[in-house]
Amino acid sequence: MVHSSITEALAGISDGATIMVGGFGLVGIPENLIIGLRDTGVKNLTVISNNCGVDDWGLGLLLANRQIRKMVASYVGENREFERQYLSGELEVELVPQGTLAERLRAGGAGIPAFYTPAGVGTPIAEGRETRVFEGKEYLLERGLKADFALIKAWRGDGLGNLKYRRTAQNFNPMMAAAGRITIAEVEVLAALGDLEPEQVHTPSIYVQRIICCPHQEKRIERRTVRKGVAP
Repeated sequence: MVHSSITEALAGISDGATIMVGGFGLVGIPENLIIGLRDTGVKNLTVISNNCGVDDWGLGLLLANRQIRKMVASYVGENREFERQYLSGELEVELVPQGTLAERLRAGGAGIPAFYTPAGVGTPIAEGRETRVFEGKEYLLERGLKADFALIKAWRGDGLGNLKYRRTAQNFNPMMAAAGRITIAEVEVLAALGDLEPEQVHTPSIYVQRIICCPHQEKRIERRTVRKGVAP
């Protein structure tokens, strides 16, 4: 269903919900949905995302507003407030190797409850957890991930919910779209039905329950690295 407002698109998200949020760094994040979620004031959220944005953008907005109770992520190095809340005991954190996080999301969307992976074996991640040996190699049991809601970002989408991502925005978004009980897609362009060729569709409409068209807010770069100029 196409929604005309962020408030409508986010309806039903309440305190204590588990939410997946697409993006890698600041690429492909549903920035308008995140701002809208901040404005709802819902709290005690469990958020599953590759990282937690930066201090003043992306999921960092929810963090600064004390709306996140637990963060499941693979990378948290660009957010000072994240560090402060974690060290002070205000924020629960589950760190997951990046490849494992991707596979846990894919498994959740595919209806696979658990799988074994060699990643994390012999590290603190594996302490107190089930392992098994296959063909002489030890593997760690990981559970698939699902969520009450998945907030994702696509470049184009049609009124049925078929989605197409642009370049590297096709990161965690497709996997999360499949793993959310209710998937809410923010798109930059709302295409007419039939405009998306079937082979162009990255996420089919069966995975998307709500869609909203929003203008792109701004292009942020987490850490700009430039080369010093060379004198002629």
